[in-house]
Amino acid sequence: MSGAYDIIVLGGDPNGLAASARLARAGRRVLVLERRDALGGATTSEELFPGFHFNTGWPDAGLLDAALVNKLDLASHGLDFSDIPVAAYALDSGITLWRDVLRTASELHEHSIPDAQAFVGYAQEAAQYAAILQRMARLEPPGLAHRPLRLLARWAGVALAARRLGPRGLMDFLRVLPMSAQHYLERHFQSEALKGVLAAASVSELMQGPRAAGTSFKLVYGQLAGDSGGYRSAQRVKGGLAALNRALASAAKGAGGDIRTGAQVQRILIENYRVAGVELAGGERIAARAILSTTSPEQTLLDWAGGPQLQPRDVRRLRNIKYQGSTATVHLALSGLPAFEAREEQLSGDIVLCPSPDYAERAYDAAKYGQLSAEPILIARIPSLLDSSLAPTGQHAMSVTVRYAPYQLRDGDWDQKRETLGDLVVKTLERYAPGLGQLVLHRKVITPLDYERDYGLPEGSFTHGQMGLDQLLTMRPIAGFAGYRAPIDGLYLGGDGAHPGGGVSGLPGYNAAGQLLREVR
Repeated sequence: MSGAYDIIVLGGDPNGLAASARLARAGRRVLVLERRDALGGATTSEELFPGFHFNTGWPDAGLLDAALVNKLDLASHGLDFSDIPVAAYALDSGITLWRDVLRTASELHEHSIPDAQAFVGYAQEAAQYAAILQRMARLEPPGLAHRPLRLLARWAGVALAARRLGPRGLMDFLRVLPMSAQHYLERHFQSEALKGVLAAASVSELMQGPRAAGTSFKLVYGQLAGDSGGYRSAQRVKGGLAALNRALASAAKGAGGDIRTGAQVQRILIENYRVAGVELAGGERIAARAILSTTSPEQTLLDWAGGPQLQPRDVRRLRNIKYQGSTATVHLALSGLPAFEAREEQLSGDIVLCPSPDYAERAYDAAKYGQLSAEPILIARIPSLLDSSLAPTGQHAMSVTVRYAPYQLRDGDWDQKRETLGDLVVKTLERYAPGLGQLVLHRKVITPLDYERDYGLPEGSFTHGQMGLDQLLTMRPIAGFAGYRAPIDGLYLGGDGAHPGGGVSGLPGYNAAGQLLREVR
């Protein structure tokens, strides 16, 4: 074998890089192996066309944990953010949700006085619940990986202590999370337009509509990092998400870690039911005392470690993880700013087309039968408005998230339907920005199949498994695997398929590294 390491981290995404930085700072000899030639996986930015840079997967670092940023001192490694004054702008109604909740409430008076009066209370309640989830997300439960009831009790204790909720507040919190987003929003608001914007946030990366149980959890989870404006947390990294990866990589290397790109793992080497290293494509073997993987649990445990190392029931559960990727992205290089009926400032956040929860539900109805809806949920972003380095002077880079784009199509395949989707997006947006098609210099459509083939996302699932009620907390990734430790000595799971889940928080990898440090001396 080639040079031995204390720990090998599989995956150079923010989870893997955050883990490697923490491990290296603790004095461990660490190697990161990334399959692609660039770091980040689906959390990166790329120059798709000359002079135009796009966040090709995740749109921003909205859930990036502030405590993690501070602990790894990422600012000293070049990490910086653009201020985003707007949370969301609704194309159909003109409703603007500002980061300043009071400003939003003031402007909502033009649309609905009752909703204006209710919005501040709603935003405060959602922020309180999100703060509880954040504390639960940061919790590293030593020794409880295979004790689900004790793990749940620990999480419940954190929730009870958070903001001094008390038993009644805890019951309200637990009552809201299993609700459908539509039910939760109808408790607060009357305006279909306002509920539609918020409903769009509730089904992010879910193959569910806003009427499905548990979508209110996703609505709250999306505000995990705070400063959400009642919509979702958003942090735009200056220079694009590749700059986040560079900062994390710099933190890891600065502490003595090694990073290799273009390194395809063939299998995890196991001796006497304990990891011994990895074998790369081409036959190179690298020894290690422990491995932390941020790829999907199924790939890590079944493809690389091998099913015979596991109990049959665990193999069955891993194969039954629900991925159901349902997101596509259309990246547009534009010769100018689209003619939306909004001020430039209003276009700095999410530009949302979702007129009502029913509109979102109809879009989902088409997707669950493997079809593209003629009226999709669209969330456009023009990051070049805030960061001129992302596009040539006077021009703009716009990315449009499409919901829903089912991984499995009933008729045809994504290689056939790719440009049909691109045409649909441009045509739909032209209703609100006349002449948009004439501004398009270049276009790239990334489908769920592309996200699987090119970025390693199983079935195009950004979160390595749906974040539904049956795949959260002690059930993430499957029952019995909740504490980051896999059932093979020395193997740890630290990707988005682990607690707390997806969203560019860095916490799954960072927490898994903490568990590893406590157990592997």
